[in-house]
Amino acid sequence: MSALTSTASAVFWGVILLSSLVFVHEAGHYLAARAFGMRVTEFFLGMPCRWRISHKSADHGTEVGVTPILLGGYNRICGMEGQAGNLAAPILELVAKAGRIEISELASSLAASEDEVCEQLSVLVDWAALEPYYDEVAGESPSQKRWPRSVQTVQRDANLLTAFDSGHDFSLEGSTAAGEPHSLPQGGAAELLDQERSHTYQGKGFVARVVTLVAGPLINVILGMALISGVLGICGVSVPSSSTVIGAVEDASLAQVAGIQAGDRIESVAGTHVESWTEMGQLLRSSIAAGQPFDVTYERDGSRLSASVDPASVDNAGKFGITASAEVYHPTFLESISMGWRYFTSTVGYVAQLFQPAHTAEVVSQSTSIVGISVMASQAAQTGVESFLLLMAAISLSLGIMNLIPIPPLDGGKLLIELVQLVIRRDISPRVQGYLSYLGLALALVLFFAVLRQDILRFVIGG
Repeated sequence: MSALTSTASAVFWGVILLSSLVFVHEAGHYLAARAFGMRVTEFFLGMPCRWRISHKSADHGTEVGVTPILLGGYNRICGMEGQAGNLAAPILELVAKAGRIEISELASSLAASEDEVCEQLSVLVDWAALEPYYDEVAGESPSQKRWPRSVQTVQRDANLLTAFDSGHDFSLEGSTAAGEPHSLPQGGAAELLDQERSHTYQGKGFVARVVTLVAGPLINVILGMALISGVLGICGVSVPSSSTVIGAVEDASLAQVAGIQAGDRIESVAGTHVESWTEMGQLLRSSIAAGQPFDVTYERDGSRLSASVDPASVDNAGKFGITASAEVYHPTFLESISMGWRYFTSTVGYVAQLFQPAHTAEVVSQSTSIVGISVMASQAAQTGVESFLLLMAAISLSLGIMNLIPIPPLDGGKLLIELVQLVIRRDISPRVQGYLSYLGLALALVLFFAVLRQDILRFVIGG
């Protein structure tokens, strides 16, 4: 296989494997968020990109689609970033009354700077409580990096529910389209703000937030264990046979010198008939240890043959130099589940060694990056579906467990923040959370490039 073909194969199978697993991971977050009534504005296969193919769900408003950057997936759960401040409720009120209003006018009415207004607009747009208005006549478009001149209301039904909220019904009298003014609830803008927050990640209780965070890694772990259990249960496990048929013969061993070959079935050792591999092994060890020549009788292609074995003829270290033949064993359902569980616990133990200074360097040296995963995915795909699915299972388990490491911005880091906030009984400021995320990201990048470097040396330069 040429270098170009090998590279193309690695890229193709690496994208298939990683995109599938990251998409499944994000699907776990998405399903949990929707189950708890959180607004989710986007759910995509592929990384964020201005070019994409999508469809907007009529039931819950989520834009579902695919982007050309097929390196995973993502979803946008409302309320994961930023916090509403004192300006949020007044902004909601002014936009609700006007339907559409310029940001400069908002700033003037609230005696605030445009930067302060835009900071709160970022939160409210993230909540899907408002939306930017792009004036095509003025040359504005959603692809621009700066804020447009105006913002507007979103589509709401008579109960002020948006397209992202369960139970909305835009056929009710009193429903309003995007950009149209709408009434405020009886409690005014403060009640509307509380109502909007209640549909976001921030507005849900501790349990709902934790389940949403854990759902992604959990579905990866479940998928990994299910694949291992399913593949092993259906395809079986290769185990040493208990028969006396030889699977392989070591070079320059006593067995090879005696003329014994793979596929031969041993019948007797030193004149003693043998029925099992265990019995045969015990007799061979004792005969070799005695140091005297002995005979081995075996069957080959229906013929009964005999060979004389002299333990002194080679440096044998007490070994005859043969391995057992293999047979396929199909485990029961419970045995398959147990195998999947054992693989999961061993993966947890392996990842846990990252936090043991004596083993950290060893774990990093044995880890692999996207390059190594892609190469292994290509090799596994060439071997067969079984090998590819088992590799997918292993990567899925690792992805799930690694994401629970308590380092922001990983899911485990966000979970740690939730636990700390529960203990101290107050929110950690977005600025502090941002610093922690930058620190965690820096650490992750250091590890990523260290592993990437060793993969390039191993698979590209060395391969």
